[in-house]
Amino acid sequence: MDLDELRRRVARLEGRPVDTATIPVHPALAGLLTPRVGGVYGVDAASLALTLASGPSAAGAWLGVVQCPDLGLVAAQEAGIDTDRLVMVPDAAELWWEVVAALVDSLALVVVRPPARVSARDAARLAARLRARQCVLVVWGEWPRCDGRLSLVSSQWSGVGHGHGHLRSRRAVIEARTDVAISRRREVWLPGDTGGGAGPWATGETTELQLLRGAS
Repeated sequence: MDLDELRRRVARLEGRPVDTATIPVHPALAGLLTPRVGGVYGVDAASLALTLASGPSAAGAWLGVVQCPDLGLVAAQEAGIDTDRLVMVPDAAELWWEVVAALVDSLALVVVRPPARVSARDAARLAARLRARQCVLVVWGEWPRCDGRLSLVSSQWSGVGHGHGHLRSRRAVIEARTDVAISRRREVWLPGDTGGGAGPWATGETTELQLLRGAS
């Protein structure tokens, strides 16, 4: 049984719609995580949120970023995102939930950093909206339930020498956990604080680690 078939069976057992449509992913994530249309994917670092968003952007999709004041246009460009098709709402204050819902209705992918705890009921309502609108949600932070999650396990910066210079890039190990409880790790290079726009790229093979209880 392959991974897609296992995912479909889990979805049927949980009473969720079975949707096998996928979105484009950055080459550094190929074979590590396969995001699906209408899904929710969690990350614990800004660089991982941008890497997930860069795949659809390269394919011509419009993206939204909500409640992430630390994510600027330069960082988005370095990750390979087309900023001409990027809607940024750095501080939506108490209206952040309404802003996310509105962008879900119009865009292919929305990144959000929730400023407050989200209830399971609200998350379920938004998940139904995501499936209906064929949008993907990338959550930087905690969420009641995710279809997959990317985590930054370790990282080491390069570019600084003898007390001067710029942080050009960092060598990182990222871990992906999916809704069928499979954990994988891969070593990648992530861009730093200078220009170039090359985006992340993989340096090693994917290692399947262990079976876990779930992605959320």
